[in-house]
Amino acid sequence: MYEIGWQIGGLVGFWINYGVTQHIPSSRKQWLIPFAVQLIPGGMFLAGIPFFIKESPRWLITRNRRDEAVKNLCFIRNLSPQEPYLINEMNEIDVQVEHDRTAVGTGFWAPFRQVFGKGFLFRRMLITTSLFIWQNGTGINAINYYSPTFFRSIGVAGSSAGLLTTGIFGVIKTVLALVWCFFVIDHFGRRGILLVGSVGGAISMYIIGGYLAAGDVPAVATGDLPPGGIAAMFFFYLWTAFYAVSWNGTPWVVNSEAFPGAVRQVTQCFAASSNWLWNFVISRATPTMFLRMGNRGYGVYLFFATMQVLSVPYIVFLLPETRNIPLEEMDRLFAQKNVWTANKVVMAELKREHQLESSKNPQYLKPAGSVEQIEDTKESV
Repeated sequence: MYEIGWQIGGLVGFWINYGVTQHIPSSRKQWLIPFAVQLIPGGMFLAGIPFFIKESPRWLITRNRRDEAVKNLCFIRNLSPQEPYLINEMNEIDVQVEHDRTAVGTGFWAPFRQVFGKGFLFRRMLITTSLFIWQNGTGINAINYYSPTFFRSIGVAGSSAGLLTTGIFGVIKTVLALVWCFFVIDHFGRRGILLVGSVGGAISMYIIGGYLAAGDVPAVATGDLPPGGIAAMFFFYLWTAFYAVSWNGTPWVVNSEAFPGAVRQVTQCFAASSNWLWNFVISRATPTMFLRMGNRGYGVYLFFATMQVLSVPYIVFLLPETRNIPLEEMDRLFAQKNVWTANKVVMAELKREHQLESSKNPQYLKPAGSVEQIEDTKESV
């Protein structure tokens, strides 16, 4: 949902910029209106907080505010406090919170001490948060912020045409981000799609950089692109496709599922900080890169292509596949020495343990059937 909201917001922003350049004369209104539109969703969110946003029952339990926790869980589930389902869920929350208190401790700094005091957790956080170096190294945020500059370097003339091509870029990225959400990420895993995205994106960027380095681009952008410019546009949009189904949201998924709940608020904080740090570095450097890295900034494309190439060994040697691994088994996954086979080894071990436990205790197996049947069985138990 975060990724979908992010992409739709970006898409709307691209087309608002195009709309104001088309229908509003050059003036202060051209930049005031896009900024003002941002107040609409922010204002709706602010107005809705008192009525629709409830404190997490888990957070309330950690603060010993049990009555409020039960009340909020009843609101979220639309059930009464006497419902067996709700009683069972509250018991599960109690057990998990007590486990976190025992394993990590209490207080604001307890999760920090756990992450920085345990070498295996700190190493894992370095691996996962560093994914945002490579995500920004694809060039995505440089393009998000300076897309007309990128298109002008290829030969697209005029700010209006640049914003139009930017809007098309946004459409491709948003549509394929939805494809990534619903069809790609859980069918093909994390490592595989990151590797495909890096290789495909690097090839596309190298081709664009080679075209610009050849010097066949007109000195002044014109309305008609030469055949080489059309090919460059094609590979730019192909790069967008590779990025949208790979590096776009996958680093966030890996960071969210690689750590136990007791320390996840800390690791997610550092993941977000890493993202915005490298976002700032790349966006701050991009204008200077275009000025100093060759004719029409062809070196910018070569730089981002090379960053994508360098991400390949990083993924191959450091990042295990996290798909299908339970959160409780992530320590076991990241402890494997062979990253390439880590997922298969852990899944095989879990399968053997499951079969052994089920042979000892027939009640161990969960009931088969629909979600409704499973919930009915849980309630009857």
